[in-house]
Amino acid sequence: MSLADLSLDRWRSFNLPTARRVAHEAAEQVGGRVTAVETVEHLDAPLHRVRIERSAQEFALIPGGTVTLGFDLDAWQPTPEQTADFAESLHQGFGYGPDLRAHLARELSPRRTRTLATVLMAVEDENLTELPADMPAVLAARGLRLPSSDEWEHSCGAGATTLFRWGDDCPMDRIPYGDTDGPQNQPNAFGLRIAYDTYRTELTSDVTAVHGGDGGESVCGGYGHLLAWLPLATAGRNPSMAEFVYGPDGEELYEDFSTRPVLTL
Repeated sequence: MSLADLSLDRWRSFNLPTARRVAHEAAEQVGGRVTAVETVEHLDAPLHRVRIERSAQEFALIPGGTVTLGFDLDAWQPTPEQTADFAESLHQGFGYGPDLRAHLARELSPRRTRTLATVLMAVEDENLTELPADMPAVLAARGLRLPSSDEWEHSCGAGATTLFRWGDDCPMDRIPYGDTDGPQNQPNAFGLRIAYDTYRTELTSDVTAVHGGDGGESVCGGYGHLLAWLPLATAGRNPSMAEFVYGPDGEELYEDFSTRPVLTL
């Protein structure tokens, strides 16, 4: 079995010595070196985290396989606090549709199943240095590529089916910007610093979506607490922000956007 075919389920079945061996195989394939292999608790079971350094950049191992993506609105129930906060946002003129469920249906990707290859993904996102259309060539010169939208979402949620990578709830007494104690500040299950700052806007190969933030729009416009957190939702696609980023108004601001390079195994 090639490393690219390693599924998340099989990865979770490995003991720590086996995980270390696989980590070193991956590092050898890309000309890098293993900097960390650790085991954390995720979804009530152990999960190994791997970091590999290549060309002074750290990558995390992201096992793939057949995975479930998107957010299941039919199986979700908002808390009374979330419902009330969104109702106040609607009253102030923000939000889409008549209620929170309608808003999320517009902003989040639908439930679906995809088969993904195992890859190495950059632990930190990096700012664009050229226009979005030119970034594939820029990254290819470094042996890298843009992630797909499915890869980004899988890497963020790591198999979790909740609204956010840490669960369905978010602090309802504050916005994420400037919140040093919030759950967004912790590495995710794979060890990525991802969906951590709504001022970030991560681009993938899908021009109809952006991820991990909205350039700070929701936290500086008086949107309300829940709407300020929603750009960090794992399945968030923010179509209106994507339209801005890839439209003429976003061209001069490309250096404010970022991406999370991928190393193919």
